[in-house]
Amino acid sequence: MIDETDIKHLDRCIELATMALDSGNDPFGSVLVDEHGDVRQEGHNETASGDNTRHPEFALARWAAANMTPDERAAATVYTSGEHCPMCAAAHGWVGLGRIVYASSSSQLLGWLEEMQVPAPPVKALAINEVVPGVPVEGPFPALAEAVRDLHRRYHGKG
Repeated sequence: MIDETDIKHLDRCIELATMALDSGNDPFGSVLVDEHGDVRQEGHNETASGDNTRHPEFALARWAAANMTPDERAAATVYTSGEHCPMCAAAHGWVGLGRIVYASSSSQLLGWLEEMQVPAPPVKALAINEVVPGVPVEGPFPALAEAVRDLHRRYHGKG
């Protein structure tokens, strides 16, 4: 179940997503937290350069693979403003990270894009557990998802 600590980290993800938006990137932000509750790494989308693989979840998985033991990775939690795309979910699974908590879902994002008449991403949206079965996943959370929706509306010039 989600608790106050989870909300604190999700709020930070939304701050990071806002930083991404303010720097011309898609509004996504993520935080990697170890089993002791310490933030080990954080980041936001850096796709404005044209490299659409520069997602924070992917970067966190690569960082974790280089800097954490397999046991530490398995005990860690990745918090993110938006549910992992299939690329990021696969990276999460390949490096053996643990729990994922997200504010808004991929299906919510697709709905928002449709409302705004914005084309869907080129990669099919899949639930995380369709890509990585067995990873504990929690989300979306309506109160936080609304803030993420507002960031996407701003990004696409609709808000």
